[in-house]
Amino acid sequence: MDTFVYKRDTQENSNCVRWPKPPSKTPAPSTGGVKTPHRYRPGIVALCVIKRYQKTPKLLIRKLPFQCLVWEIAQDFKTDLGFQRAAIGALQEASEAYLVGLFEDTSLCVIHAKHVTIMPKDIQLACRIRGERA
Repeated sequence: MDTFVYKRDTQENSNCVRWPKPPSKTPAPSTGGVKTPHRYRPGIVALCVIKRYQKTPKLLIRKLPFQCLVWEIAQDFKTDLGFQRAAIGALQEASEAYLVGLFEDTSLCVIHAKHVTIMPKDIQLACRIRGERA
């Protein structure tokens, strides 16, 4: 049987316009090209870091710099003060708990002000609402 081509099936008689295909989002890998690294959307990595730090029970401020800070502050009151290791640990626990609470209150102030970035005025407002002098 002979193959018969209808006139409407040929390209030159077609009424439709054929647009060129848009380039694909993932380009075909070339032989010498370097594949671009995967990028996360803005904010995703920050949320993952926050979740990771919330899961860990360890302290975030390093011990030696905190100990030096405590000694420096104590020098103003008395020069020959010594501290037990447990006392430094208790001070560090308390100071980190205070800072976490302060930043929680500050983030509420930031949300209320309808902006994203924590600014010094937000921390000052949180301290004033808490009734602290700063």
